[in-house]
Amino acid sequence: MKTIKTILASAVAATAFSVPVMAEIEVAGSVGVASAYLWRGQDLGDGSPAVFGDVVASMGGAYGGIWGSSGDDASGNEYDLFAGYGMEMGDISVDLSVWNYMYPDLGESQGTFADLSEIILAVGFGPVSVTYYDNIAGDNGYTYLTVGAEFGAFSATYGTTSNDDSDNDYSHVDLGYSYNDNLSFTLSQVVDQDDYEGVDDDLNFVVSYSIPLGE
Repeated sequence: MKTIKTILASAVAATAFSVPVMAEIEVAGSVGVASAYLWRGQDLGDGSPAVFGDVVASMGGAYGGIWGSSGDDASGNEYDLFAGYGMEMGDISVDLSVWNYMYPDLGESQGTFADLSEIILAVGFGPVSVTYYDNIAGDNGYTYLTVGAEFGAFSATYGTTSNDDSDNDYSHVDLGYSYNDNLSFTLSQVVDQDDYEGVDDDLNFVVSYSIPLGE
């Protein structure tokens, strides 16, 4: 989930059970549950809990895998395919990935491969990161930008979205706390929006618990 799933590539090493499939190739996975499906400041499940999981194969800086979740009331179950490459140069990190989102419950016309895809570029410097999302396939064009920072177990993220339909633009702030590697808490609030009824401006509080597979 886009908050729970914030650039999955950055968590590949941390979610690991590591299985040597070939020389230098590792497979990692995790499963989890959240009190809501929080996506870019929006509760997509209207308070319904979500179950999610992922499997990732990586070799060096290259990676690819699948992520899935329940909890989206409008679109049903979600399955994401992704591939990318990340690298670090001292305190600077760069990650470029492509994500494809599929919703089989919507039927053949809207639930197939390449109906919705994004290219994502994340750049980090120490505790600060900037991530840019660009919609490269789908009915509605949009971009999304986040600026985030981590302070030990605490994190803060500002996200803003810009749509071809300008009446649907909004921004939000997320405050997070990781109790440990498994349990985390997030407060999310829309702080700026155009006059559009589809944006939920309620304060959202989400509890998420995940565990690595194979341990």
